[in-house]
Amino acid sequence: MTIALGRPGADGLGEVVGVLREWQSEGAPTQLHPGDLGWFWRFGAETTAAAVRTWSRDGRILAVGLLDGPELLRLTTAPDARRDEELARRLVEDATDPERGVLPAGQAYVEAPPGALVHDLLGVHRWPEDEPWTPLRRDLGGPVADPGLRVEAIGPGRAAVWADVLRASFDGSTFTAERWHAMAAGSPYADARCLVAYDDRGAAVAVVTVWAAGPGRPGVLEPMGVHREHRGRGHGRAINLAAAAALRELGASSALVCTPSSNVGGVAAYTSAGFERLPERRDRRRDA
Repeated sequence: MTIALGRPGADGLGEVVGVLREWQSEGAPTQLHPGDLGWFWRFGAETTAAAVRTWSRDGRILAVGLLDGPELLRLTTAPDARRDEELARRLVEDATDPERGVLPAGQAYVEAPPGALVHDLLGVHRWPEDEPWTPLRRDLGGPVADPGLRVEAIGPGRAAVWADVLRASFDGSTFTAERWHAMAAGSPYADARCLVAYDDRGAAVAVVTVWAAGPGRPGVLEPMGVHREHRGRGHGRAINLAAAAALRELGASSALVCTPSSNVGGVAAYTSAGFERLPERRDRRRDA
């Protein structure tokens, strides 16, 4: 059977999220997670659907891609299709030909799980490796230490608080309470929580969203931020501990996060909260 490239549409996002849930397992390489679609959902269901691509054979989805920006394709495959040659060659063809409607001409990037054949074939097609990223993992088999700060799970009535801290954590962020509501309306948010940490003066100092994928499966942190006016005081460690505890309550087996290796402060905040560094990974890049 031939492999078909598809766009699920808003009505088909539920199937895609379900497939991504099934593909998450302990010991698997860091990969596209239902929470990644959930975080993208802040732009609305229609925009999220327009950014998703699927590759299917005989009606079964074998690969899912998220255009996380016009030049970046975040890609993963079914666990049993990591080394499927027909699939890998089709993924490379679709990623390299702008007329296929996946990536534009010029500079572009593909994120694929380590060990996937598509990653190797992109190298053969002269897509060099890009800057390194550091995945980190925390096992959730045991209890998580108290964060030492008051932490609140945010509901719709407190969305503006979470949005304000996130904007103050990232230069250029345009996140709003309206986008929080759009994100929370997405199906992945059924297994998610947004948390805010407060210092001893009652100031909101850090935020995180955690996304589970079902009991016994890894969950992810996306995003995590510390207010720029409250850095250097251990709040990153505190919110990461709170995130790990929340994922444990949601039944996740581990907590995962991935950050640029150049983000030394971020890596330190995760490791101080019990996250262990995994081997670095690199996207593939096509230069303009």
